[in-house]
Amino acid sequence: MISVYIDLAIGLILAFLLLSLLVSGINEAIVRLLGIRSKFLWAYLRDTLDGSEDGRSWIPSKIADVFAKLPFSGNDPRPAHSPDPAPAVVEPMRVDSATVLAAENAEEKVSEEIAEGIAPEGTAGKTAEETGPDEAGAGGPAAEDRAEPPTPPVDMTARLYERLQEIDHPKGTRTSIANIPPERFSGAVMELVAAEEGGIDGLLAKLEAIRSPLAGHLKGVWEGAQRDAQKFRKGVEDWFNGEMQRLSTLYARYVRWVVFALGLVLTLLFSMDALEYGKTLLRDNAYRAGVAAIAGGGGEGYAELKEKCAAAGAELAEPYRCVTESLSSPALVKIFDHAIVSVTIPPDGSDDPSFHWNGGAWWDRLVTPGHWPGYLLTMVALLFGASFWWDVLRRLTGVRGNRS
Repeated sequence: MISVYIDLAIGLILAFLLLSLLVSGINEAIVRLLGIRSKFLWAYLRDTLDGSEDGRSWIPSKIADVFAKLPFSGNDPRPAHSPDPAPAVVEPMRVDSATVLAAENAEEKVSEEIAEGIAPEGTAGKTAEETGPDEAGAGGPAAEDRAEPPTPPVDMTARLYERLQEIDHPKGTRTSIANIPPERFSGAVMELVAAEEGGIDGLLAKLEAIRSPLAGHLKGVWEGAQRDAQKFRKGVEDWFNGEMQRLSTLYARYVRWVVFALGLVLTLLFSMDALEYGKTLLRDNAYRAGVAAIAGGGGEGYAELKEKCAAAGAELAEPYRCVTESLSSPALVKIFDHAIVSVTIPPDGSDDPSFHWNGGAWWDRLVTPGHWPGYLLTMVALLFGASFWWDVLRRLTGVRGNRS
């Protein structure tokens, strides 16, 4: 009796494993075809290095954006792929941080004067031509101080890619990098630091001047490292590693919904009722036990065997052929017999596989409430993933994995 339940468990686990592998394969094919994983990474890097675009984050906020807007939008967050190696010399950022910060301070001063009533409204951000001599001499600040603080057009994402393009491989016109090792990222940051005259402080000043969100992150790491370059590099590596773990968790949360949708579709297309399949496994074991009893000299099950063969059709009415066909077609082989399109493979291999349209029978099973609990059980089982069911099967069968 114990062996019967072990066979039942193994059969169910194998069924869930096969379906989970199919779900994972389809999901991975979609992700690779649309470059979703790579776009997700570079969307985060755009937000971190250059800031959001028009106040909107590059990172998708809804599941529909991950598999609809992000893959098909013309605004690709990934930088253009370059087949050339990384430049040998890193150019410093062409940003005069002192000028930019002085203009920002002047803009803040104008805003304060407007609030206090010293300067007329509407003078903030005006140029010398727009302000005029009267406004300039009315006690307000100089016209050139009222100019809107410029934000130099520096693409920090492209600068980072220049230091990483050696680990890229050609795949279309955009980079295909979907994973950046933390130590490689910290190394790229130190290369950008080496290009600046003021070192880490110089880089931080220019990042603040171009309003890069990375400035706040690196400044916190720099102060936490007690302004030590070696500790700073290790701190950047740890910070980026933590960010990638958080990003992976967010990505997995979105993918979980896609896996659920694929599991639902495949469960319904294959009409996989886990409860009914379990009963089929038990009947299959009982049938084989009856055949073994007859082969061992017991004749009490022969009448039942003839009845089963007669019900199978005229072509299998002969008990010998019936037994041969049944033993060569275990329940695992018939797992997808109730799919909307079933495939039959001849046991002797003499003929080609045949396809059968089961639309009518499939729909009848689909709308029968008695099958719905089995469908629900199958869908829940698929959410655990192929790795989970493989591990359960390995533990149940005693198969040991390779250890290095």
